[in-house]
Amino acid sequence: MTKSPITDMPNGAAARRLAGFAAALALAAGLASPAGAQTSDLVNRATLRVCADPADMPLSNEKGEGYENKIAELLAKDLGVPLAYTWFPQATGFYRMTLGIKRCDVVLGVSQGADPYLNTNAFMRTTSIIVTKKGGELDGVDQLSDPKLQGKRVGVTAGTPAASHLIRNGLMARAKPYSLTVDRRYESPVEQMLKDVESGDVDAAIIWGPLGGYYVKQSSALSSIPLVKEKGQPPMIYRMTFGVRPGEDNWKHRLNEFISKHQADIDKILSDYGVPLVDEQDNVKQAAK
Repeated sequence: MTKSPITDMPNGAAARRLAGFAAALALAAGLASPAGAQTSDLVNRATLRVCADPADMPLSNEKGEGYENKIAELLAKDLGVPLAYTWFPQATGFYRMTLGIKRCDVVLGVSQGADPYLNTNAFMRTTSIIVTKKGGELDGVDQLSDPKLQGKRVGVTAGTPAASHLIRNGLMARAKPYSLTVDRRYESPVEQMLKDVESGDVDAAIIWGPLGGYYVKQSSALSSIPLVKEKGQPPMIYRMTFGVRPGEDNWKHRLNEFISKHQADIDKILSDYGVPLVDEQDNVKQAAK
């Protein structure tokens, strides 16, 4: 599963209490001021240690082929340190088994506000896409309220914001659900959804853009449009950030500097992977060149 707006994470309150307890001990020993007692000194400054999924294309894989891999390489170059990965499937227990036990120091794709992460500034704003057959009856549909979708079979990932919007527009009765949380080493619901659009098993599919855009870009049979016109809650457009441990403010600020300095480079990487980028006015940004 991608690091999408819906994640399964442990309780962040315990982590914050532990950070506060550590700070109190340091202050009592006269070793630090409140500002200097952050847990940022737990970050390995000699190596960029990235937490990532070993089989979650187009985000990341062990061969370094994903867009998060490319951003990590750019970050390591900016920091002037070697790059190392801690691999763990992006599923239940990801935070606990990576950042939580300090095996690595940053996750390169976390939705803004996701607990228990401390978020950097956003490096992209993105949305879900609607995928249809190129030249087909539904090609060009850019809103779930479009009457052309009525009576059609739409593929959707269960438990996502898109599913709520299908319900609102009366499309859920015939919808085909696909699994949300899977180990991508063994199962790929997104790729299956796109195969089902090509075969006609479903008429359209609603897919998280950073995942679906990559595969649609490789297909001569499919087309996609970013969903930026949907109204009401839950939102379809999300800001994506880097995620670090709570309390590591110095590290967060350093990562923010990198994002600000290299935003154009990051946009180019994302565009090359077919990620739909959305500006603050909810307009689809032109692909970076």
